[in-house]
Amino acid sequence: MAPRSRMPDDPILRSTLWGLDFANPVGLAAGFDKNAEVADAMLAQGFGFVEIGSVTPRPQAGNPRPRVFRVPEAGALINRYGFNNDGLDAIAGRLEARRGRPGLVGANVGKNKETADAAADYVIGIRRLAPLASYLVINVSSPNTPGLRTLQGREPLAELLGRSLDAREEAVPAPAKAPPLLLKIAPDLTEEDKRDIAEVALSSGIDGLIVSNTTLARPPELPAAVAGQAGGLSGIPVRTASTAVLKDMYRLTGGRIPLIGCGGISSGRDAYDKVRAGASLVQLYTALVYHGPRLVEEIRRDLATLLRADGFTCLRDAVGADHRQG
Repeated sequence: MAPRSRMPDDPILRSTLWGLDFANPVGLAAGFDKNAEVADAMLAQGFGFVEIGSVTPRPQAGNPRPRVFRVPEAGALINRYGFNNDGLDAIAGRLEARRGRPGLVGANVGKNKETADAAADYVIGIRRLAPLASYLVINVSSPNTPGLRTLQGREPLAELLGRSLDAREEAVPAPAKAPPLLLKIAPDLTEEDKRDIAEVALSSGIDGLIVSNTTLARPPELPAAVAGQAGGLSGIPVRTASTAVLKDMYRLTGGRIPLIGCGGISSGRDAYDKVRAGASLVQLYTALVYHGPRLVEEIRRDLATLLRADGFTCLRDAVGADHRQG
């Protein structure tokens, strides 16, 4: 059977961020292609960009199985994978092999479970992957690596971002263009946490935030049989909370750094809500489990329709529109 033809990207969805041209704003979140094995195949499904990882310096088996639990009645998943991946050498080799191919592929970096100096692992990953990735993401928000989320605190975060930025500049010194460096944060944040992250992000000079990772919350719609499972909850139940944090981070940063909205997207309307809340790009993963790859085309089509219905002529003009009302 011949492969179905991909729907062309609607011009209204195009945007440029960090000097990168995005044909559309719908990206594949980290966790799907942990080992950089199917980035080109997923780009062919219509994603505007793909994020691989999380990548740790050394190969890691992750947590014992079972470690992922479907919740189809809620459009959700609970996972406690624990950064299982083939390690930096293998994954860097795969990214090196795709040099010169079209498409934007970012790399999400993490730490090995037993590493005491967390920043050292991020530095190793950034140094190796900076010449190979369209952008880099520092993941300090997975709930499945003990102590990882403590790196979102003001002082450890400032140190981590400073060392990570230095590593990026060492790996890709001027005048060469270094890839943008982003921070992925949790949805489970206090008001103080959000203020601290916004201030550190702005003062450090990083290039953007991804809002958000999975949640430790267990909303009442989850069946009791799975609600007690440890791990991060993703999918529809996290949508409202992640969009609220996204809106807060746009406000707290004054719209001065780009945000990627992630969490609970399963329709063009969900993507549009993230854009209006402040997202310049969006990402999804869990909804693919339940709706398959055709969902990407549906989201792109419906997002373009919603933009036009509200009188926008380009995606950029809709970013943060909810903050300008009233």
